[in-house]
Amino acid sequence: MKRVLLGIVLLAVIVLPAFGQKKEQERVANAGNVMQEILNIPDDIPQSVIDKADCVVVLPSVLKFAIGVGGSYGRGVMTCRGGENFKGPWGTPTMMALEGGSFGLQLGGQATDFVLLLMSPRSAKSILNSKVKLGGDVSAAAGPVGRNASAETDVTLRAEILSYSRARGLFAGISLSGSTLRADNDANKSLYGKELSAQDIVFKGAVAAPESAKLLLAELNKKSPTNKSAN
Repeated sequence: MKRVLLGIVLLAVIVLPAFGQKKEQERVANAGNVMQEILNIPDDIPQSVIDKADCVVVLPSVLKFAIGVGGSYGRGVMTCRGGENFKGPWGTPTMMALEGGSFGLQLGGQATDFVLLLMSPRSAKSILNSKVKLGGDVSAAAGPVGRNASAETDVTLRAEILSYSRARGLFAGISLSGSTLRADNDANKSLYGKELSAQDIVFKGAVAAPESAKLLLAELNKKSPTNKSAN
């Protein structure tokens, strides 16, 4: 009996980390697919907007629950431009978690892809350091869409985070005020196989980007290779 239990424990020690890593790798790869599809639709994120973003958060298939007023629960990735001033190429992703919030009238169980653009160093550093409430700790607004939209509107200039959603083929700006966003360091451990903080990944280059992030980084570096913000 002891040998059986020991065998089960050893199997769990071997199998569970591998399963967790595979799950996070699939999440990163899925984020790349979402970003590629969104950047290739006619009325996507305006070029002038993404060119001023310091970081991008991609949350594939976030589950919105309840009929009427509900909340959300999602996992995804954040990649930032390299360096303390976010002026380098898009770098190694850190895993993220979105929780809570209310989005008005919705259908229960509908899965939605979310993309968040972090438009200021303060918003990026805040999220890397701790959980933040969108619309509270950092200002947030629905992002503009369409090639002719501008990053110079009053709402866009004031907001530290611009958010977008895609559901059933419809891509649009959406307010995520009331939701919380935080680094998911447990998922980082599963993905990279060791304890790593979001700050270590983004600012210290503690680990190389996984193969699963290849598409995500390639699409962003192709779409917006240079940070054109004044920060």
